[in-house]
Amino acid sequence: MFKILDGKIVRDEIMADLKKRIGDLNVVPTLAIIMIGNNPDSEVYVRMKTSFAKKIGANAFIVDLGSEGITQEILLAGIEKLNQDKNVHGIILQSPLPVPLNWLEAVAKITPEKDVDGMHSNIVPATARGVLSLLNYYHIPVKNKKVVVMGRSELVGGPIANLMKSNGAEVTVVHSQTLEPEKITRTADILIVAIGKPELVGAEYVKDGAVVVDVGITSLLIRNKEDQESRKIYGDTDFESVKALVSAISPVPGGVGPMTVVSLFQNLVESCERQSVL
Repeated sequence: MFKILDGKIVRDEIMADLKKRIGDLNVVPTLAIIMIGNNPDSEVYVRMKTSFAKKIGANAFIVDLGSEGITQEILLAGIEKLNQDKNVHGIILQSPLPVPLNWLEAVAKITPEKDVDGMHSNIVPATARGVLSLLNYYHIPVKNKKVVVMGRSELVGGPIANLMKSNGAEVTVVHSQTLEPEKITRTADILIVAIGKPELVGAEYVKDGAVVVDVGITSLLIRNKEDQESRKIYGDTDFESVKALVSAISPVPGGVGPMTVVSLFQNLVESCERQSVL
């Protein structure tokens, strides 16, 4: 019988702690979310973030720099304005950005003490922190374990791999150029999937007894028998085909998603606490 790694349970415990810490502050931790363009997946995460902020007594607001005709210069100037705003304790730049905007240059503009996504500071990026917190909660050790991370993005796969290494795991990264990735993923004690391709990972990728952490989230438009359209959220793992093999697996939705959001606000509250004593 496999175990469900329920991120909502872990999130709720951390949420209670965050509420208490925010109550002890004399300021309201405030997160600025820069979102440009109309990406359905990004909109899902942004709604989760703004909703979560209200629940814990923090503030999160969307910064609209004008999607039409926005230039890199306008984006950088908007970030600098937030850097100087003492009422803002954290800044995130929602990805992906429309072409030709340069995400890396823009993220580097965020001052390190407000870089709650951990892209160029000592803060652990939210998704990576969330994955480790989820494993820790369910007493799944990573030290001396064979961990395979599918995906090497600078925002998700890369930071997860680095965090697993720093916690003593033997880490291998599989990406789009890897030949015969199934041979590598089947060696994993813990398989962390962060590739953004709905239900790509089936039983052929997973060894018996492995732990699977599905970081992927893709929102797709589907049509039912009555010809009505709606959106459905998919993970990177074909849950039904792998559940008979694994010892534990995180669902989508409800696994890493809630952990990413709560970890982001852990970073925000910690950032606010540090800025409050300066």
